Amino acid sequence: MTNQQSETKVQIITDALKTLRAQKPLVVNITNYVVMNNTANALLAIGASPIMAHSRQEMAEMMSFSGALVINIGTLDEQWIPRMMFAVEQANLNNKVVVLDPVGCGASTLRTETARQVAKLAKHLIVRANASEIIALAGEQAQSKGVDSLDSSQAAVGAARYLVTTYQCNIVISGEVDYIITENDEIQLHNGHVMMPNITGMGCSLSALTGAFAAIGEDTGLAATAILGVAGEIAAELSAGPGSLQMNLLDVLYQLDTTTLMSRLKLTVNN
Repeated sequence: MTNQQSETKVQIITDALKTLRAQKPLVVNITNYVVMNNTANALLAIGASPIMAHSRQEMAEMMSFSGALVINIGTLDEQWIPRMMFAVEQANLNNKVVVLDPVGCGASTLRTETARQVAKLAKHLIVRANASEIIALAGEQAQSKGVDSLDSSQAAVGAARYLVTTYQCNIVISGEVDYIITENDEIQLHNGHVMMPNITGMGCSLSALTGAFAAIGEDTGLAATAILGVAGEIAAELSAGPGSLQMNLLDVLYQLDTTTLMSRLKLTVNN
């Protein structure tokens, strides 16, 4: 890693935040019932425009003018699966990025097979997941407890590289250390706080933010991951527990400026 490499990545992150707030991209979310409110509020706080669209009847129209599609399989059933696949097809037709959040991949055959179907179908894909989900998506043995990861993010780097090659995609591995894995880069982000996993939907919010930044051209997941990590770190300093952290996180996302972001970022670029 060189200082110039790190400075370039920081510049990408700060420029992306400015562009997102100027453009206010529309992000279509097919996401789970548990986190719809969380993810919509996170998108609004950062400056994007969320829509929770689940009907096949409007999906072709939605994907014609939206910026990106987020597919979250958290509350999967037999009605949602064909809608998800149709939405991905429409995203492909309109050359839009698909962000896949394979919630609980590896916990059941249905989740694993559906996640792989989406990954195979999407032409312009980002996968945002925890380590166990990444390992399971790649077909390796993973340790998981429901939708929670028992694997370290570092343990999933090899699986992530396999997915990058297999699906021509970019990967975000969430964990104590976040990893961004692309064809050319491996970036580690060391921000965030241990309290963040105690809020349901934190990873789902990251997936939604990843979609927002992809809509303005930052399609690696780097900007979204860095910004949520810094915001979570700041919010935790203001919070007594998970309840106030959730509230403070939205405020910090809304108020976050590039000076604070640059001063807080802990980023490592591996060659």
